[in-house]
Amino acid sequence: MFESAIEKILQFTRPLHTISRTYGGLILPGSSTFFFLNDSGFAITCKHVVSLIPAAENMNQTYLKFKAERDRIPKDGNYKKNLQGLEMKYKYNKETTIQLKNNFLNCFDKIEQITYHIHPTLDLAILEFKGFTKIFYSSQATFIRDSSKIKQGKYLCRTGFPFPEFNNFRHNTDSDDIEWTSTGNPNSPSFPIDGILTRFVADPNVSGITGIEMSTPGLRGQSGGPLFDIDGNIYGMQSATNHLHLGFDIKDKEIIQDGKKNKVSNHPFLHVGICVHVDRIKEFLTEYKIAFKEAD
Repeated sequence: MFESAIEKILQFTRPLHTISRTYGGLILPGSSTFFFLNDSGFAITCKHVVSLIPAAENMNQTYLKFKAERDRIPKDGNYKKNLQGLEMKYKYNKETTIQLKNNFLNCFDKIEQITYHIHPTLDLAILEFKGFTKIFYSSQATFIRDSSKIKQGKYLCRTGFPFPEFNNFRHNTDSDDIEWTSTGNPNSPSFPIDGILTRFVADPNVSGITGIEMSTPGLRGQSGGPLFDIDGNIYGMQSATNHLHLGFDIKDKEIIQDGKKNKVSNHPFLHVGICVHVDRIKEFLTEYKIAFKEAD
């Protein structure tokens, strides 16, 4: 059903890979999604995805300051006590995230600067990449022109990069830094998920319909990915997942499992995806005079 549409969408949809490191030394991979609007380096994604850019800068600068102070502590009998005092000053414990690195994959030959514009109320942001000489995406998004065609029961699809399988990173013990490497697997596969449009979403702070609810969840890592039809035309952008309590609760129900009686409880929820509506995306792009394409 969506075979050709997914091929079309992946020509301009890209993953953002992140690696984060806790003070206890655990390195965690993560991913999210963005897609391109034109050949001038403009893309869109979620506001909460863009927040990773300043978060990485602030977090990494803070850790550099911590390391500088740590390295000045005398290596004597009071070292451990003084180090604990420094950890308290910076509010570091084993679970604290101390470093964050971002990697925008397969976009350009080089990126010298990234600027962004944040929507004041919606989970929507514009990315502008600067300083490149070659682009590595081969097409751009085409938005549906007439939103009156978006109706309850419409069958649509989303795609993104929800399951990070990349492992091209390491902790450099000499510099005490996390870094990307030229070895290992640098990629994670895309993952599409289909569903029907269940309801529309409104925001009291914004006029008109702001979102589209889907019958299936948007998966972690699909945030910023396109919502599209079988022709590859964009209807919105995956933003969040809501959890609707179904009310079919079970408490201490006796079942037989592996030849034994057990009591189980269950509180089921329906997980529904929330996408930013195409009209709000186009309005935001028009406000910033950013070129985009609409379906004929």
